Amino acid sequence: MSNQREEQIFTVSEINKLVKDILDNIPPIWVIGEISNCKLHISGHIYFSLKDENSQISCIMFKSYAKNLKLKLENGVKIKVFGDIGVYEKGGVYQIYVKEIREEGKGELQIAFEKLKNKLFEEGLFDKEHKIKIPEYPLNIGIITAKQAAAFKDVVNVLTRRAPFVKIILNPAQVQGDRAKQEIKAAIEEFNEYNNVDVILLVRGGGSIEDLWAFNEEIVARSIYDSHIPIITGIGHEVDFTIADFVSDLRAPTPSSAAEIVIKSKFDIESIINNLRQRILKDIIRNLNRREDLIVNYKKSYGLNRFVDIIRQKRVDIDRIHLVLTGTLLQEINDKLKSLTFLKKRVENTNYRNILKRGYIISRKDGEIVKSKNDINLYDR
Repeated sequence: MSNQREEQIFTVSEINKLVKDILDNIPPIWVIGEISNCKLHISGHIYFSLKDENSQISCIMFKSYAKNLKLKLENGVKIKVFGDIGVYEKGGVYQIYVKEIREEGKGELQIAFEKLKNKLFEEGLFDKEHKIKIPEYPLNIGIITAKQAAAFKDVVNVLTRRAPFVKIILNPAQVQGDRAKQEIKAAIEEFNEYNNVDVILLVRGGGSIEDLWAFNEEIVARSIYDSHIPIITGIGHEVDFTIADFVSDLRAPTPSSAAEIVIKSKFDIESIINNLRQRILKDIIRNLNRREDLIVNYKKSYGLNRFVDIIRQKRVDIDRIHLVLTGTLLQEINDKLKSLTFLKKRVENTNYRNILKRGYIISRKDGEIVKSKNDINLYDR
């Protein structure tokens, strides 16, 4: 029995080859399902998954067939594919090698997405007037994403490189799975309660429509809308759009782009400061030159020259008045001096000493001065 089992042992490559041979005998078939995790490779090949409610299968459409494709492939779209089922032996993965694709309709997730999108649009949650302006120079930046996610590391790397002075606060939350929507909602509300950040980055790396579905939940959309702190979303890749992107105050195509948008680099800030300095200096010089021209023109103006002439005329008038006043005052002084001289002579003439010098005498009678002829008699001595 054991020898028989040893004879039936296969290598991995042999098993994959055996399965490939079996699948190669299956003729090309049509398979219907919903597109998920669609990616256009740089080579021109298209990779995606086809899924239904219970299962999924990988698909590849090579460039030779993809170049003739008229249909735009989007996650959530229901399609029919025609092709061969085969095995990629190196990876041990079986997949459909697609040759033709036809649109079948919208998948359930896509229908749910559009239904909620239309509902929130009608309620005005996407209106521009409700968008909060992103601060130009935030100093405290909040991040909502999974702690171990590559998106978190990418965002931190960009922020620390561009602006090492900013403070980064992570409020971790699951971004995929059943609990994700509640944790994202709680993280947004917590930032708003503590009000300790200037802006919030809600980020997640790429994935299928199922992987990103937490960001299409109504509870998350309304939490973003109710936030008084501006929110920037960076979810998935550039081609991925979620309900959260439409409600947020600003959408970035990727997590790294969100980090680049939210803060200017220190070199940009230095450049802005230098430009402002140059502008201020030019404004100062321009104003000084303008004022200098005004002064020169004013000095040449008739009004100023007339004012100068008036001052000069007033000076002449003052000099004339000075001369008049000076002459009058001198004349008056001379007249007063003459009067004083005349009075002085009169006083001197009435002085008894001067009278005596002219030959007059003082007569006394009985010791009293004789003042009149009536005071003496003939022969009095």
